[in-house]
Amino acid sequence: MIRRRSLTLLIIVLLIGVPAGYLLVSASQSRDSGRDKENKYSATGLSAGWPSKVQRRIYEVDIPPKSSFVAYYETNNWKASRLYTQFRTTHKGLTKFLHTLGKTRADLDDGVTIKKRDRDITRWSFDPAVHWTGLRHKQDDPRPSQDITVDRTDPQHPIVYVVSATTP
Repeated sequence: MIRRRSLTLLIIVLLIGVPAGYLLVSASQSRDSGRDKENKYSATGLSAGWPSKVQRRIYEVDIPPKSSFVAYYETNNWKASRLYTQFRTTHKGLTKFLHTLGKTRADLDDGVTIKKRDRDITRWSFDPAVHWTGLRHKQDDPRPSQDITVDRTDPQHPIVYVVSATTP
């Protein structure tokens, strides 16, 4: 009787334990694979050129026409998707860009608003000697929120850094 119960218990443990163990190993490998891919692609940094119209629409980053030195980088995972964008524009272009977000130049506060994590991913370094202004434009999900930092060293040609994040 005890031998039969032991055999039944062993079979039940194997029927539950083996698939559960497989799931744990598989999940761990999948997670590591995602991290490896993120590290691989973040190592390439920003790509020169304009993000596609679809990307600009999804992340609500309306880069003004005639902007120069445009570069971007996109990350996607199950938790959040981000578009990192930088561009040089004109005084008028910055005003137009902020207007598309419902903001004005008066909404820009002194300082860098882009988080350290995002700066590390893009390798953006913001020199404390430079006059930085920025703002955080929060929106309810699923609409993206933007962290914007502007280099105002040359007021006629500011450089704009944007991190637009959305949760799927």
